[in-house]
This record gives sequence, C-alpha cells and structure tokens, in this order.
Amino acid sequence: MRQLAAAVVLVLVAALVGCHDAPPQGPTADDYRAERARLKAQMARAEQRKQQPPPTTVADTEAGDLDGAFAALAVDYLYDPKGKRDPFESYRHNSGPELASLVTPLMNYELEQLAVVAVVWDTGRPRAIVADPRGVTYVVREGTPVGKNDGQVIHIGDNLVLVKETYVDFAGEVTTKDVELRIRRSQGG
Repeated sequence: MRQLAAAVVLVLVAALVGCHDAPPQGPTADDYRAERARLKAQMARAEQRKQQPPPTTVADTEAGDLDGAFAALAVDYLYDPKGKRDPFESYRHNSGPELASLVTPLMNYELEQLAVVAVVWDTGRPRAIVADPRGVTYVVREGTPVGKNDGQVIHIGDNLVLVKETYVDFAGEVTTKDVELRIRRSQGG
C-alpha cells in the first residue's frame, strides 16, 4: 500500500510540474478587453462619418478611410462630358457622320442575292420585306442602304423595289444604275 501511495504522489507531483510550465491556451481576458475597445473606437468613427457630409474628392478623404478600398487616386479627377457621347442615348438616334459608316446586314449581299417577299405600297410611307440568302427578312423603306455597291432604295411600287447603285470604274468615274427587285411569280406576286 505504501508503494502505491508513493507512486500516486509521484504521478501527481509530475503532473503539477508539467502543467505549471505550459502557456495558457486561447485568448485571455486582456485580449477580449483590447478587442472590445478597438470595436468601440471603430463604431465611434463610423458614427462620426455619418454625421459629416461625404467627401467630394479623393484628396478630402482621410487616410484611414481608404484601408478597405481597392485603389486610391493620387490626383483629383473630374469627369468632363463635353465632346463625348451620352452613354444612355441609343446610337441609332444620333445623326452624326459615324452613322454613315455603319454597315447594315443587307449591305453584305449583291442585289441579285436578295428577294422581295412582300410590299406595302398604298400608304404614305411604303415598305417592303426583303429576304437574304439565309432566309432572314428585313423591312426596307425609301432611303434604306442595300447591296454591296452603295445601293439605296429610291422607290417602292406595287410589286417592286427600285434601288439606285453607285459604281466607280477603273478610271475613277462614278456612274449610277437603277436596279429593279421584283416579287417573283413563284411567290404568288
């Protein structure tokens, strides 16, 4: 029995000595107090920012405000919209020279490749439906650009669409040619 008691005492002494040297595990009460003070100061700064008007330039912001930002500018930047297109306005409603250079899908085909499908001609603004070789249809009016040779619809009749094409020959002379696109008889026209 004495030996057993001595063994127990030695194990307890060894355990106490081993536990005494181990550092404490996890955060301490001082760590919690420091974190609580940091959060309180951060909330106070946020409350102050709510009461102040927002900065108008990057230079007006405090250095601490940019900690979470993606990037900070070194100089002030003001957007000047003069001479720039309104990003919310459709480009189709502009009447500038950039519209003249736009290529419509019907300008990718020769006139012989296009077929007149239907005509609405007894109105103030006659229109025609023209199909390309893939079968895609387009509504054309007088003034619509058509064909590879700078063609333009100049007249829409009861069963035809008249297109004026402009050619430039090898000598540089400009000639025009009127081409009739008719509804084909096989289509019932």
